[in-house]
Amino acid sequence: MGKDTGFLEYKRKNNGDVPPAERIMTFDEFHTMLMTEERRQQAGRCMNCGVPFCQSAMNLGGMVTGCPLHNLIPEWNDEVYRGHDRHAFARLHKTSNFPEFTGRVCPALCEKACMCGQYGDAVTVHDNELFLVETAYANGYIQPVVPTIRSGKRVAVVGSGPSGLAVADELNHRGHNVEVFEREDEIGGLLMYGIPNMKLDKSVIKRRKKLMEDEGVVFHTGVNVDTSKAGTLLKDFDAVVLCCGAKKARPLAAAEPGKVGGVYYAVDFLTQTTKALMDMVDSADAGKDAPDKSAESLKKHGGYIDAAGKNVVIVGGGDTGNDCIGTVIRHGAKSVTALEMMPKPPVERSASNPWPEWPKVLKTDYGHEEAIFLFGSDPRVYETTVKSVTTDKKGHIKQIETVKVAFKDGKLTEVAGSEKTLKCDLLLIAAGFIGCEDYSADAFSVKRSPRGTVVTEDGGYHIPDTKIFSAGDMHRGQSLVVWAIAEGRACAKEVDEYLMGYTNL
Repeated sequence: MGKDTGFLEYKRKNNGDVPPAERIMTFDEFHTMLMTEERRQQAGRCMNCGVPFCQSAMNLGGMVTGCPLHNLIPEWNDEVYRGHDRHAFARLHKTSNFPEFTGRVCPALCEKACMCGQYGDAVTVHDNELFLVETAYANGYIQPVVPTIRSGKRVAVVGSGPSGLAVADELNHRGHNVEVFEREDEIGGLLMYGIPNMKLDKSVIKRRKKLMEDEGVVFHTGVNVDTSKAGTLLKDFDAVVLCCGAKKARPLAAAEPGKVGGVYYAVDFLTQTTKALMDMVDSADAGKDAPDKSAESLKKHGGYIDAAGKNVVIVGGGDTGNDCIGTVIRHGAKSVTALEMMPKPPVERSASNPWPEWPKVLKTDYGHEEAIFLFGSDPRVYETTVKSVTTDKKGHIKQIETVKVAFKDGKLTEVAGSEKTLKCDLLLIAAGFIGCEDYSADAFSVKRSPRGTVVTEDGGYHIPDTKIFSAGDMHRGQSLVVWAIAEGRACAKEVDEYLMGYTNL
């Protein structure tokens, strides 16, 4: 697909980034698009592969490589190269409900399996996808598609993260009447309140919400579905789909939020910043062409956990930890240190980690780049965790003691004599999640696995002997946005078959 010799003629060229010195002054998205002709060349690098691993989602070496949505990547790359953007988007949208989300936040499992990446640089699949969906919006290719016939069946979706939205989108287009219940004031789940604005502007989520509403999906926000409401949903709806996520945060033994001042879970910290930013934008003058999302304006607005002038320590080296780094830098933190229990990954692939396995290599993300620019060094400290904390007379954290750790016989052990003391005015716990929140599962009396996920039929999404289904992180465990969407699509197919006796999804 694409140009037969494109991978030989054109070098990989990513979308650009606003320089750190400029982007840390604002919460605006900081990626810049290539010119259209350059984008067509990048799509032209897609090879005429006999077996396109990019769309395979294979489990190799214990990790998945290739797209979980099985996107028809070579097909739409070919159309982009030839200038057939409308046809290209039609092929993309056939398998992907929300490419505007994955085109911004997905780690691009597809690119890790790209044949061009075996000996050179993979095709810019991620950037091509974002170009396609934004081109589709700009040119009016995306319009409400309202079902002409309704089935008369009612489906309640609890949770409006990517899996819940995918379930709702699929079942609505099938003709069922879908209502989504969300406890927050805005839909999106972690898309809205777990991923910062500079990575995913919240107008993107609101744009999709408007489209889905125009197509017939009904959203109820500010509705916490607990035991008192679960019974009503089970009575009033023909099927209920639980997509409540896996928001039970992994605790830190040395310091518990709420008991030690200045200690917070990362998602709570990020949520407050996003809510303050959205409130600031919403309250701005309606006549402004572009809302002010500058760090300085947010500081004047207030209403969030402020890291300005503070020595910040973040526990956790994943995407959320990186997002915290970028956020505290925009707040004006005095210093930032990120503790990671795992060893530092190698810079390059090795013989034990060959293509097309997921590359277990060192990744320097936007937050790390900004910390290096601002403070002169990478903020990450590997094989280290918090051993103890020291507070002031008011119970507020003022310093921490770190310790080196090692894994021996599958157990985590501390390295004697490796303790160090760090100043710490703000401690953020970004150590991941350990399953769905108890009340969400208890409200519907569903069983949970030892991992904290909802137990369903083997290989499926239906909870036996009920009208209840589950998908996304609540069903799978903490994972990626692209996996949540894939789960939502697969779950919707099962729900449709349950309601109709067959499915054409």
